[in-house]
Amino acid sequence: MTLRVTDSDSTTGTVDADPFVLTDELREQFVAVVGRENALIDQAERDDYRDPYWFPPDRTYDSSLVLFPTSTEQVQAIVRLANANEVPVWASSQGRNNGYGGPSARVKGSILISFRKMNRVLEVNTELAYAVVEPGVRWFDLYDELHAQGDELLVSVPDIGWGSVIGNSLDNGITFMPAGSDFSAQCGMEVVLADGSLLRTGMGAQAGNESWHTYKRGLGPVLDPLFMQSNYGIVTRMGVWLMKRPEAYSPLYLSIPRDEQLDQAIDIVRELRLAGILRGVPNIQDMITAGDIHFPEHRGKFPSFVDPTWTDEQLDAVADETGIGRWGVRTALWSDAETIDIHERKIRQAWSAIEGGQVMRLATYTAENWHTLESAGYMDRLSGGVPSRDILDVLPDFVGHVGFSPVVPLRGAEVAGVMRQIRAEVIARTGVNYMCAIFATNDRSATIVTPVFYVRDDPNQTKAAMDTVKGLLVQLAQQGYCEYRAHLDFMDLAQDQLDFGDHAYRNFAEKIKDAVDPNGILSPGRHGIWPSSYRN
Repeated sequence: MTLRVTDSDSTTGTVDADPFVLTDELREQFVAVVGRENALIDQAERDDYRDPYWFPPDRTYDSSLVLFPTSTEQVQAIVRLANANEVPVWASSQGRNNGYGGPSARVKGSILISFRKMNRVLEVNTELAYAVVEPGVRWFDLYDELHAQGDELLVSVPDIGWGSVIGNSLDNGITFMPAGSDFSAQCGMEVVLADGSLLRTGMGAQAGNESWHTYKRGLGPVLDPLFMQSNYGIVTRMGVWLMKRPEAYSPLYLSIPRDEQLDQAIDIVRELRLAGILRGVPNIQDMITAGDIHFPEHRGKFPSFVDPTWTDEQLDAVADETGIGRWGVRTALWSDAETIDIHERKIRQAWSAIEGGQVMRLATYTAENWHTLESAGYMDRLSGGVPSRDILDVLPDFVGHVGFSPVVPLRGAEVAGVMRQIRAEVIARTGVNYMCAIFATNDRSATIVTPVFYVRDDPNQTKAAMDTVKGLLVQLAQQGYCEYRAHLDFMDLAQDQLDFGDHAYRNFAEKIKDAVDPNGILSPGRHGIWPSSYRN
């Protein structure tokens, strides 16, 4: 195997490892574990299980087989067989990490393990407010279970509800309610290791321990973070902390009339977070991103995903006409009615420093009208724990995107400065409109999530988007910024930017990889961590 090469001959300019070739005999043995009905064998079948935003003719990351286990025991059997024959496997939950590579593996020819058929909600503990789920459980599935039980408990959801609760969490996916702040919802994992053995983290290390999903530490080293964005094991169940339904809930939209006011607005958001007034994860979106999704009454007034770049004058005119501003903050308040009123007054007082800025209280939900939330607007549902797929409904089928998302300290001038640098590069190199969402994932940092859009069957647009993101990755790394997750096609490039101590982080991570997975079968190359069998 080879890696960390700089030459490339694929359509997108990928850095690739040599492909793995699965023999017919081994394929039959793997299929026998799950049954033919739970396997995708032919290329036509497997083509339905890849990132739909990837350039269709490019076969760089094709799999050789897709398996859908239905139990942890089947996962263990697959891993044991793979380990015995040194077959690379790549696990995904729903496989819907589109824009970052979807379910595809870093090594071409790998076996993909999909958890779409391990989709049981194993437990809902109403008293202690947590659930235990398998990796195929979608946000829709967990919500449906909680809704059937009377909406006493709420789950913090991301923008799109079709993904996996576990898969999204393990990739540091962002959700918006208080449990989403600093990725704090996960607690206690069950993990299949490379030799097929089973590990339980935290207090789950003791058989029958009732604190497994209620206490985030344990006795000795805390292992849970080792299985996030890693290739050390396959998580087959996880605890998820839920939120008791508050007495009242009010979604808010805070408008920012002009682009040059973004710096000031970010600083105000930070201070409101540090003061405990704003909780959860406030999401600061540009007008184009917010427009069609959050304000359907103005649909059609905003540029589309791949329209030629609009001027500032054009964008300002639409911002004024619609009243939503060039930027807006999507946030919410969860508490009793009196506290919500107090916090809203404090937000309005702080926001009055932004000339022309508006604070819109969209609604207030209590036990009496909670049943109306399912049919409410997108912003109302999202921060109330009701998953949706509204974003997908406004994204044309012919459009794809690649994600670029650096983490920046939560200082207005710094966040806005990095965003403007990214925007200038995207516009100059692709010619499309820049779209962005800035997530205040905690009180002190923000993730600038930029989807770079393109017509996905156009090789020139696809290459321009990929080259733009790769260039930005290196450019911003030189200024001290790193992505919070990387697309499959440039995981190695992203990891290579972590250069402190002559790449001490990667060196340490690879030592762990070699110790826990000596044959290097579990997701080799994930986020740039390769086993010794693939290193030159």
